[in-house]
Amino acid sequence: MMECIVVGAGGFIGAVCRYLIGLISLKENCEFPVKTFVINIVGSFLIGIIAALAMRKDSLNPRIVLFLKVGICGGFTTFSSFALETGDLMQDGKWNLAVIYAVLSMAAGIIAVFAGQGIIRKM
Repeated sequence: MMECIVVGAGGFIGAVCRYLIGLISLKENCEFPVKTFVINIVGSFLIGIIAALAMRKDSLNPRIVLFLKVGICGGFTTFSSFALETGDLMQDGKWNLAVIYAVLSMAAGIIAVFAGQGIIRKM
């Protein structure tokens, strides 16, 4: 039961952070979903760092890992928003932008995970 509370607390923090970033105003004519893209890449980078820290000998407490990975990162990142925005771009006939967004999001997300892990491994 404590694990559920830990995940819920982290999820609350991650979701509130995502919401606050969503309030940042951008140019009205910006069609690329910049905020969701940035949230997903930052979340990928952070989860890479957390995963690498958890793998060390002096690893983090499993509840802290759960709080950070599943809670905060899970509440912060936005795969469902990513999927919706990609679909909306497709429905609007902006197929090129949809493909660029999808491929760039996946590639940058994976690179961000490896970058986060790489930084921790070099420490």
